[in-house]
Amino acid sequence: MSGSPIMESVSSASVRQLAGRGSVREYRRGTYLFHQGDEAPEVFFLQDGRVEVSSLSATGHRQLLTTLEGSQFFGEIGVLGDLKRTSTAMALVDSEVWVVDGEVFASFISKEPAASRALLRALARQVTAHESLVDDLLFLDLKGRVAKRLLGLVSDLENLPSDGAVIPSVVTHADLASLCGGSRENVTRILSDFQRRKLIDRDGRRYVLVNVDGLAKLAGL
Repeated sequence: MSGSPIMESVSSASVRQLAGRGSVREYRRGTYLFHQGDEAPEVFFLQDGRVEVSSLSATGHRQLLTTLEGSQFFGEIGVLGDLKRTSTAMALVDSEVWVVDGEVFASFISKEPAASRALLRALARQVTAHESLVDDLLFLDLKGRVAKRLLGLVSDLENLPSDGAVIPSVVTHADLASLCGGSRENVTRILSDFQRRKLIDRDGRRYVLVNVDGLAKLAGL
C-alpha cells in the first residue's frame, strides 16, 4: 500500500495505522465487488488479482471503463463525493482486496495533506481521460480510436512504449469495442487489418504492439 501513488509520500507508520483499520477479503473469479447504483460505504485496495470496472448506459449498453491490476485504490469517488456507485466492479480472476470503511478513509485523507494532493492529482487525471475520450469520439475515426486505446493500455501516451510491448491484461474484441465506442464486428475487422499490416501481433491471448510509431500515427499522437 505504501508504494501506491496516493500513499508514496505518507509515512509508513500512518499507512500501517490505516491498514490496520481495514480487512482483507477474497473474491472468486466472476464475483461482483459492487454494482452501479449501490451505496458507497467502503474504499477498496487491490492487493492481488485483476478487477474489471464497467458501467451501463440508460439504454443498457455496457461500457468497459478500465481493468485494474497491481496495487491500487479504487471505489473512493463514491465515498468522497457522497455518491452512489457510478460503475460495477467484478473480479476477473481470484483476487485479494483490502476494504476499509469510507469514513475511516476520508478521515485519514483529511489528516494527510500529501495523500490529499496525490488523490486530487489522480482524480484530475481521470477527468482529463474522460474529456480526451469525448474528443476522440468527435475527431478520431474508429481505426484511430482502436490504435489509441491499444497504446493507452500499455502507457500513459506521453511516454510511448517500445516496439514489442505486450498489453498486460487479456482484452477481448468486445472489450475494445466498448472502450472505443464501436461495434465488436468493426473492431474485429480493424484488429485483423492491424495484424496484416504488422502493427500488432498476438502472444497467446494478449496483443503485442509491433509497430508503435505506426499506431501512434493512426491515433494522431
